[in-house]
Amino acid sequence: MMQKYYSKAPLPFVGQKRNFIKHFVSVLDNIPGDGEGWTIVDVFGGSGLLAHVAKRVKPAARVIYNDYDDYASRVRAIPDINRLRHIIQGHLAGYSKNQRISDSTKQAIIADIERFDGYKCHVVLSSWLLFSGRQVEDWQKLYKAEWYAKLPINDYLVADDYLDGLEITRQSYTDLIPLFDSNPKALLLLDPPYLSTAQAAYAQVNRFGLVDFLKLVSLTRPPYLFFSSTRSEFVDYVDTMLSMRLDNWQSFDNTKRVSIRAYVNKDASYEDNLIYKF
Repeated sequence: MMQKYYSKAPLPFVGQKRNFIKHFVSVLDNIPGDGEGWTIVDVFGGSGLLAHVAKRVKPAARVIYNDYDDYASRVRAIPDINRLRHIIQGHLAGYSKNQRISDSTKQAIIADIERFDGYKCHVVLSSWLLFSGRQVEDWQKLYKAEWYAKLPINDYLVADDYLDGLEITRQSYTDLIPLFDSNPKALLLLDPPYLSTAQAAYAQVNRFGLVDFLKLVSLTRPPYLFFSSTRSEFVDYVDTMLSMRLDNWQSFDNTKRVSIRAYVNKDASYEDNLIYKF
């Protein structure tokens, strides 16, 4: 029986696939029953939402969450994150939503952040203080940026059960994927950082660039789910692979596709894609 699952990650994470969840659950129907005998590998784990949902939908499957960004630490630290939110909110009395934060208020907040004795994460704070989904790699860049009052109104709910049942690892996709090459019942969940898009929220030292993308394509074999968007030209590349019979084109032949429209704002949108093959 399908268990209840979170429809979005418990803490902010750019690129989580919450808008794809109902489609993701439908695709998982290709795995029979409760998933007994199957392994599901969330190769680019991100917020862990895909791994979490997979474990709830197919509870007997072995589900591996490659937590390269150490999101699990953030989830465990939600009480500290809520406590810091209250401290920062105390500085923003009188500010309206999305109002620019003055330099003097900003410096007072930075002082409290530096004094804070619990867990703190610049990625979470970026979602509270930076405008229009902007991302930064570290505290230094966060402190230098212009801030806006975007704190959530309510505390985050404690999510102690979010990672229940998952095997958590932290390794390169080039090391992880080959471990399952000989297992036809190992489903790869592939949601890499998109090419030609901002990647500052990810923990990797280097950007996920063209060479990484080509390595991933060469390692991909069914069964898999591969997420991408029109901003990274992935679908066009797959079409080119097939027409030119490029390396590993067979793995992308006769795939199925789900597309949804994603909106940056009311005037700008793009297409998110899920390509899958069993």
